Amino acid sequence: MDLIKNNNIIKEERQVLNDVTIKTGSGSFLIEGGIGNKENTIQVYYHKPENFTANSEILLVIPGAGRNGNTYRDSWIEESEKKSILILSPMYPEKHYNFDAYHLGGVIKNSNLYDCIERVEGANKIMLNEDKLRFNLNPNANEWLFNDFDRIFDVAVNVLQSKQTSYNLFGHSAGGHILHRFVLFQEHTKAKNILASNASFYTLPNFENSFPFGLKNTPVNNVFLKNAFKKKLVVFLGELDNENETRGSFLESKTANQQGHHRLERGAYFFEQAKEMAKKLNTTFNWELKIIPEVGHDYKNMGFAASRYLYKQYNFIIKS
Repeated sequence: MDLIKNNNIIKEERQVLNDVTIKTGSGSFLIEGGIGNKENTIQVYYHKPENFTANSEILLVIPGAGRNGNTYRDSWIEESEKKSILILSPMYPEKHYNFDAYHLGGVIKNSNLYDCIERVEGANKIMLNEDKLRFNLNPNANEWLFNDFDRIFDVAVNVLQSKQTSYNLFGHSAGGHILHRFVLFQEHTKAKNILASNASFYTLPNFENSFPFGLKNTPVNNVFLKNAFKKKLVVFLGELDNENETRGSFLESKTANQQGHHRLERGAYFFEQAKEMAKKLNTTFNWELKIIPEVGHDYKNMGFAASRYLYKQYNFIIKS
């Protein structure tokens, strides 16, 4: 496999599982999967900027449904060099991490999802027959995908002798699916700012809707929700990720459509529902809604906006 370093193609050295080296420039390393998935390796693509120091910030970038950690990493190289940010982007192969394990974080398993969906010809829409959907909840939180993020951060900190004790998270499309559920289900994390961008549909913070559209019959309770609302989640949406957007897959079903008719509507609905629930629970609400002007379902431009948001260099208006 070839890697890009300083705009030159270099040949990647043979990788040894869990033998992690992070050199200046772009590369990758292999780590084992988490509990219950140890044999399913994760390739983590990184970019270490030339001016990296022990005080440099660390950002995990969670890819979309293409699982293309390499190109997501590449899209952040310029910002990495400008702002001295270590970029880490994990790739979860679809053959080992299906929709249940990836988009839904492993909260469920053994679903018959692929027997319940039908792609609309000539469109990006996927129709889900909810009445046919069956799955098993996975109550073992140690097996959920969400645990990997702190683990990847810790690996990098140890290898580089970094002084960082926390990190930022950005996920687009399927990555946005993962990160908003990460906030709801992961009780403890070292992540500080969590930007969930352009998801197709959401797990609402209520107990009326069954998973994956709500929290009914999941391990999450009011205590978990209060903890979730105290985290710094940013629902990060593209203004043009609307009814005219044709990129990415868009799921439709009777319950999903109650959230809205396009990703922008659904993200705003998710945020407002969370705000109302936090008010009912009389708890702190640290979430934000940000809408990026003139950007659709575009991981590069959403990533560019995320860099401006996280590292406080605005040269455009972000709508709240």
